[in-house]
Amino acid sequence: MKKNFLLLLAMSLSLATCQPENRVYIEHQELSPDFEWLQKDKRTFKVPVKSTLDYNLSLSFRYTTGYQYEVGRVKVTETSPSGVVQVYEYDLKVREANGDYIGNPGLDIWDSEHVVAANKKYEETGTYTYILEHNMPQDPMTFVMEIGVVLDLVK
Repeated sequence: MKKNFLLLLAMSLSLATCQPENRVYIEHQELSPDFEWLQKDKRTFKVPVKSTLDYNLSLSFRYTTGYQYEVGRVKVTETSPSGVVQVYEYDLKVREANGDYIGNPGLDIWDSEHVVAANKKYEETGTYTYILEHNMPQDPMTFVMEIGVVLDLVK
């Protein structure tokens, strides 16, 4: 257990130190120590948007070897600073058709980042709220560790 914690700490630190210069927001939230995500376990992210320039909005997905599906289905509810609500559904591809995992491996842990809205233009500045929940047919979603939101300014 201590070895797994040290591995996770090292991976997190290495990810934090090599972020792109155009990255304006990144946050990951741990799902469960049992490597599962319950449908009722919604994750909330408060994302500051300081300009109406174009952004790439991505979702990050950390999972372990054993994840059995080709995709992770995620429902995202976006609320603007003025209260406008929009709901999106995304399929995060994490396995190839031949079963190979997609992402950056670290022993049995895989990190993947998925652009879900390229060249996204926000209508207003301020704090946007994103609520993420899994949208898989079975509950809980197993062999998953973290979900995150990433916002990059388009150069």
